[in-house]
Amino acid sequence: MDRENAGRESADMALVEAARVHAPSGLTLVSVCITCKSADGGAVVGPDMFESVKAALGSSDRVQVRPVQCLSVCKRPATVAVTSADGYTFLFGDLQTESGTAALVSFVKSYQNSGYGLVPWRERAEVLRKGMVARVPPMRWSPDDGGAPK
Repeated sequence: MDRENAGRESADMALVEAARVHAPSGLTLVSVCITCKSADGGAVVGPDMFESVKAALGSSDRVQVRPVQCLSVCKRPATVAVTSADGYTFLFGDLQTESGTAALVSFVKSYQNSGYGLVPWRERAEVLRKGMVARVPPMRWSPDDGGAPK
């Protein structure tokens, strides 16, 4: 390892450590709309998405998957929200059961290890990049300057 790369790697490790300090603690909550209907207004697709995500993520002291009646993104089914008490809330739409479930499993792992749950764009699956509906900052976010809590 040369000196030039050593400095860069050290700076990268400092950023990783800082993010871990502010990684969301406690439960990551994955809310799946069970009333979502297919884009053509036909079949209800939400329950299949819920069962798939629940089977893939399970429930533990770190992750809970729950059904919800509506996330009000009816034009972009199926819809899922990922949140925690001290992390960002992400809302995704246009998810298909198979590709959406795999992407969400990866996203939740990254979410739990990212500063305030803010998963870098490059770590999000393409289906989640395209399906992004909203990213809401944590409740404790600074009201003065919009920055991270001190």
